[in-house]
Amino acid sequence: MSDPVVVAGGGPTGLLLACELRLAGVGVVVLERTTEDPEHSQGMAVHGRTLEALETRGLAERVRAQGIFPWPRTPFSFFWLDLADVGEQDWTFAMPQWKLLRVLRDRAAELGVDLRRGHELVGLEQDADGVSVTVAADGAEYALRGSYLVGADGPDSRVRSLAGIALPDDGSGYSGLLGDVVIADDDHETFDAGLRPQGIFGALPLQPGTLRLMTIEFGAKGPAADEPVTADELRDSIERLTGKRPTLREVRWLSRFGHPTAVADRYRSGRVLLAGDAAHVLFISGTQGLNTGLQDALNLGWKLAAEVQGRAAPGLLDSYEIERRAVGERVRAHALAQLALMHPLDRVEPLRLLFGEILELPEANRHVLQAATLTRYDLPHPGEQAHPLLGERIPNLPPVVRVLTEGRAALVDNTPGAAVADTAAAWKDRVGVVRDEEAAGIGAAVVLVRPDGHVAFADAGGEDLDGLRWALLTWFGDPVG
Repeated sequence: MSDPVVVAGGGPTGLLLACELRLAGVGVVVLERTTEDPEHSQGMAVHGRTLEALETRGLAERVRAQGIFPWPRTPFSFFWLDLADVGEQDWTFAMPQWKLLRVLRDRAAELGVDLRRGHELVGLEQDADGVSVTVAADGAEYALRGSYLVGADGPDSRVRSLAGIALPDDGSGYSGLLGDVVIADDDHETFDAGLRPQGIFGALPLQPGTLRLMTIEFGAKGPAADEPVTADELRDSIERLTGKRPTLREVRWLSRFGHPTAVADRYRSGRVLLAGDAAHVLFISGTQGLNTGLQDALNLGWKLAAEVQGRAAPGLLDSYEIERRAVGERVRAHALAQLALMHPLDRVEPLRLLFGEILELPEANRHVLQAATLTRYDLPHPGEQAHPLLGERIPNLPPVVRVLTEGRAALVDNTPGAAVADTAAAWKDRVGVVRDEEAAGIGAAVVLVRPDGHVAFADAGGEDLDGLRWALLTWFGDPVG
């Protein structure tokens, strides 16, 4: 029996990855240094495409049951993108990250994830066969052996540092504060959100009389991320930005942020991998970090499980970095574009005027809205020309979702004969065949959908059995027997 996969970090990315591994039958230990359930969090939204992906694991309804609602608009560099002309998959839903964390923690418990709270990874050594980690807990240290180690331990990732993976600093950092506060009844004028010459002041209503406040000061360097924030520090920052010092009746939660917007040089070093904020640190707007991290987990989980179980095709695990680092770079560019439109304000105001006019065009609004959330992977294919569906994430068709929920791939077969199903029969432990009228409009006669919902092979006519076999071997390894 192989050693478990060790996941450092029990946030949304780490927990979803652990669920993916357990769904495939792989042992997993999650090390989470905190001991208390959070009641506040920086992340405040989940994207429609993330909900769509969670539906393929039977989690979307659990998330909706937490009480989410769609925002009528979504922010981009203090512009508002209109959601009227796009489908629900492009909406942004208000949902505190701690509620999502609760859903994932419950699911992890159901699947038998070994979640160790109050346990912190403090050292690692890897060799050709696995990773040995040192864990601190209850004032002592112990050793833990894993087949692989995944760092999902946030922007200040210790795993990333110990593995020698660089996170470039391009100088795009800033000093940022968040606070959930109760304001005085007569102090609403102080909380006029918007861009300022020195940075950004944001105020989001949470409930009557309670606001989520955000300050960002460009060109400033704040204390270390784990340095506690004081109420006076938040007041001082607001005063520097707005010229007004607010009256805060009650401060319920404070946090700081301000890392450079960057992507790790590598997502893998031997048997150590990175996911979530450990792999990419993104500007706070739009909760891109949370949603990108969850997609990392869905991409990595089934591949790492196949590798641990000895059934992965050559290069499968390497495809995680190839596919997801490209996404990280694209989302980073999306974040840096937002920063470039906000600072320095006196120089970018003419550009903001023009950009605002461009966003009034429905096509431009839709493009900016989808630029960071719509993912299509550049996947290999047999033959000279790839089918247009290759690499796309297909819509959630019920018969396909039923197979994906099991953690398997789905092969949609709209052909009249049995040749396609017969070709895939030797992979039936990893691939479920779907022959259902509800999948008839998928866009091709044969479509192979990976466990993460992306198309690995598509054949318009359903006659390319050699191509199908090539795709099955490429993504799911040797057939049984």
